[in-house]
Amino acid sequence: MPIETALRFTGPSAGDADLLAVPFDGDLTADVELPVPVRALLAHHEAKGEAGEVVEIPVAHGDEVRRVLLYGVGDATPRALRKAGATVARRAKGRPAVDVTLPKDAGASGWSAFAEGALLASYTFKIGASRGKAVGEIRLSGPEEARAAVERAEVLAHATALARDLANTPSSEKNPAWLAERAVEVAERSGVSAKIWAPDELAERGFGGILAVGRGSVSPPRMIELSYEPADADGSHVVLVGKGITFDSGGLSLKPNEGMKAMKTDMAGGAVVISVLGALRDLGVRTRVTGLVAAAENMPSGTAQRPGDVITHYGGTTVEVLNTDAEGRLVLADALAYADDVLEPDTVVDIATLTGAIGIALGRELGAVFSSSDDLAEELVSAGATSGDPLWRMPLVQEYRPALDSNVADLSNIDSEGRFGGGAVTAALFLREFTGGRRWAHLDIAGVARSTADDGVQTKGATGFGTRLLLEWLTG
Repeated sequence: MPIETALRFTGPSAGDADLLAVPFDGDLTADVELPVPVRALLAHHEAKGEAGEVVEIPVAHGDEVRRVLLYGVGDATPRALRKAGATVARRAKGRPAVDVTLPKDAGASGWSAFAEGALLASYTFKIGASRGKAVGEIRLSGPEEARAAVERAEVLAHATALARDLANTPSSEKNPAWLAERAVEVAERSGVSAKIWAPDELAERGFGGILAVGRGSVSPPRMIELSYEPADADGSHVVLVGKGITFDSGGLSLKPNEGMKAMKTDMAGGAVVISVLGALRDLGVRTRVTGLVAAAENMPSGTAQRPGDVITHYGGTTVEVLNTDAEGRLVLADALAYADDVLEPDTVVDIATLTGAIGIALGRELGAVFSSSDDLAEELVSAGATSGDPLWRMPLVQEYRPALDSNVADLSNIDSEGRFGGGAVTAALFLREFTGGRRWAHLDIAGVARSTADDGVQTKGATGFGTRLLLEWLTG
């Protein structure tokens, strides 16, 4: 569901909520009357002013008691202020409102990061019993020049929340048709045009990968095509491609139960593409952007594809399927080939929960970027650092390319002999085969698309990783 917490910028004056949050950095005198001197108070609590640190003090407020949160800002970087905003919002949980004084000298990026962190930490996804009510309203006070930064933060946070909502929705409700319907709804309210490719159209045009992955399910696949064309377009064209596997059982190469529990979020990359397209107009993006989401449900049945099958992708490339649980690359390959052949973009970026191997390599804090372009990789890494969705560049090791050779087809979908390792690398090399040599990057977010706990800006479940990153890149 959308973030229920309201965000309001009140200008230079704070409100009168029973909870007030003001910043300190270990030496700053807070702009509030306290029962003891600020420095003595901070020394008593051994407060250092680190980001995420809070000292809570009751103070007189007329005939009542108000609580003041002195919150640390650390080095006042956007990363630190994002954490500070999240901490304040969590401490205000269950209250009708919290008044927050923004750090005066944080600048636009810092003010935006604080507001963004506060909203993202207020996100909840619940079906039935509540997980606990987030703060009702966050009222931010600060210099007038912070207003635009706060408004930008609200767009970014709500776009990320949409990606989380789509990914968190149980697969008992979510299938490819459902995802397509949600994409159309987003498009209609965002000035974006939408085309939904039905199974018969996919078959007619030769989208063999999407169709093969969806063969085992009673819910047929779709391809979602969203087009954003601003009136003042700058002449460039970007295509974003997202993996939209609405549930991944592994197909006939069945996953163990533990491996399936989080597979409702295997369409997290597709969710990011939909949410990004939905926010472009509000952010004034001048680049033409097309979003493609290859949506299918990967299930075992009598009609499912088998290990050893050969499929023909859009454009004619044949692939021997040696593992039906390596299905994400099969649906992405069709979309990438279509983008190259028909859309002719300047740049292509795909995003997917593609390999468990990347989580082993980079853990839960860093997404991976593979790219055929040094400039593009640098742009995305920089956008990741700014946005709070950090990336680490991984190599496209050409020596691993023979891993994809097949005796009966143009390619195999996994390392055919198991001698190369580097599963995330070989998956990226597979995708590269379908990009037509264009300026391209692949974001593997399998390790960062899900959180196991409420922590910082994250809440347990889908993270929406990549939404803020791509919006930062497109507006940078």
